[in-house]
Amino acid sequence: MPYVTVGRENSADIEIYYEDHGQGQPVVLIHGFPLSGHSWEKQLLVLLDAGYRVITYDRRGFGDSSQPTVGYDYDTFAADLNRLMEELDLRDAVLTGFSMGTGEVTRYLAKYGSARVSKAALLAPVPPYLLKTDDNPEGVDKGVFDGIQQAIVADRPAYLKSFLDDFYNVDQLLGSRISDEAWQLSWNVAVGASAKGTLDCVQAWLTDFRGDLAKNDVPTLVVQGDADRILPIDSTGRRLPSLIQNVKYVEIPGGPHNIAWTHHEEVNRALLGFLRESA
Repeated sequence: MPYVTVGRENSADIEIYYEDHGQGQPVVLIHGFPLSGHSWEKQLLVLLDAGYRVITYDRRGFGDSSQPTVGYDYDTFAADLNRLMEELDLRDAVLTGFSMGTGEVTRYLAKYGSARVSKAALLAPVPPYLLKTDDNPEGVDKGVFDGIQQAIVADRPAYLKSFLDDFYNVDQLLGSRISDEAWQLSWNVAVGASAKGTLDCVQAWLTDFRGDLAKNDVPTLVVQGDADRILPIDSTGRRLPSLIQNVKYVEIPGGPHNIAWTHHEEVNRALLGFLRESA
């Protein structure tokens, strides 16, 4: 199993697990909370068939990566991504993030630039800024996030059940666009993640990316479902066309948060069309 070392905590290395498949232009897929790189399987096969080199990796604390108790912030997440980009010497790459992974894409481009990147794709995005403040009235009240942290501390497996129900809008889509088995797989992956990382990631969601977005100088695709219960579309995706220089915005009617699974045909169509467009 391939790993890249991104740091150290006490006596142990912090290692990021990754997979690198196919040939052609590299597409780096960055997963959402609380899953792993394997959550991209609906995109992986399509991208490989289309002739792309596909790299997935597990965020620290999740999947098969190390589970340290430190580093659950976007400066560190972007540094982990940069270490992987350098280790694999990726060029002309397309950074594609889902949910929490859109933060890595955004912070990476702001901090490390686009020398290795030709395009970016943000699916069900966290940016621009989730927290409601005086200068960000479109955000979400802090009490919502305080409640999430309290629920994680009280009973993390039970919280993850509730989270994933809204992740897939199971009351509407179970049996048609999401199966019991696929839902259970997500829960199994989520409950195996770091308890500390799961908790600390909630604070990371409140990162202000507005300054980062202004530094994004690559063509960018934004795709989100209009029935997203995890990241409200009016607080996130619908705001991005006015904040990114060169953006293509696609809204999926009835799409929940994890459109990459439930509406994979629509997502793959948008992603492949974007990849094939000239920069």
